[in-house]
Amino acid sequence: MAVCETCGNDYEMAFEIRAQGATHTFDSFECAIHKLAPRCEHCGVTIIGHGHQVEGSFYCCAHCASAASGASTVDHA
Repeated sequence: MAVCETCGNDYEMAFEIRAQGATHTFDSFECAIHKLAPRCEHCGVTIIGHGHQVEGSFYCCAHCASAASGASTVDHA
């Protein structure tokens, strides 16, 4: 069995994700998201969808991107 690097659970159905040259082991998508997903640099929310990237910074929505960077971005409809 493999141990989840987020919660420490030793689980027979754990899985690996390879990202940026490193291999990570998790027991659930929730733990993988908690560990690997970026956080909005304005409000701190976990960005699970596309989000917005402005000059190398990640934001959860157009509002946060505009508020933090002054950039004019729009959410996709």
